[in-house]
Amino acid sequence: MKLGRVASPDGVAFVAVEGEPGQETAREIAEHPFGTPTFTGRSWQLSQTRILAPILATKIIAIGKNYAAHAAEMGGEAPADPVIFMKPNTSIIGPEAPIVRPPSSERVDYEGELAIVIGRPCKDVPAAKADEVILGYTVANDVTARDQQQHDGQWTRGKGYDTFCPLGPWIVTDFDPSDVQIKTELDGEVKQSSRTSLMLHSVGEIVEWVSRVMTLLPGDVILTGTPEGIGPMTAGQRVSVSVEGIGTLSNPVVDK
Repeated sequence: MKLGRVASPDGVAFVAVEGEPGQETAREIAEHPFGTPTFTGRSWQLSQTRILAPILATKIIAIGKNYAAHAAEMGGEAPADPVIFMKPNTSIIGPEAPIVRPPSSERVDYEGELAIVIGRPCKDVPAAKADEVILGYTVANDVTARDQQQHDGQWTRGKGYDTFCPLGPWIVTDFDPSDVQIKTELDGEVKQSSRTSLMLHSVGEIVEWVSRVMTLLPGDVILTGTPEGIGPMTAGQRVSVSVEGIGTLSNPVVDK
């Protein structure tokens, strides 16, 4: 199932997206998408709606340096254990919403990633049982003010600006994350191309590690790390992140 959020002629709603590409229908979900969704009976052509970020997370947890080649391009060794940091939920935007570069940064980078969406409250989840607490997966861009990340030494400011966490276009619930292509394009030119099989820490290991530290709640998002090929974006450009089996998340870039 593809789960999303849309702004329709009747308001904002969680929906199930059904049908062939270009002919999709958005069926309105009653209340929320967790558990077994029930439907209101209303539906719209997806093309007649505006696709929003598929979830508004309580928190966003991200994994740093989870691809060896990316750790190398950042000038360090690949970490033995997952390195976690957080982004505020106010950084979330949906497809086609502009990424806003703050005037305080001279370099704002794209970081295409696969994102996990949690489906129920959980704590201390064994890696082998991670599937039981995951609602599904979506596409993310861990936008980063690289100069501020390097200056500060910790990453909250450089990762935390409004618009710095595009998510979408939807959450896919029936998805195997073990070996799919992840690709980032800037103005149509491929900048990142890798496979999730090259992650140093698997989805199960990530959920286990993070849930040892904090309780995870329905809708929480975990970003699984970016492959090599990071680079800057400038105003007027467009960045598109694609994950095989999910879709493409595309956003224009503007200056504040």
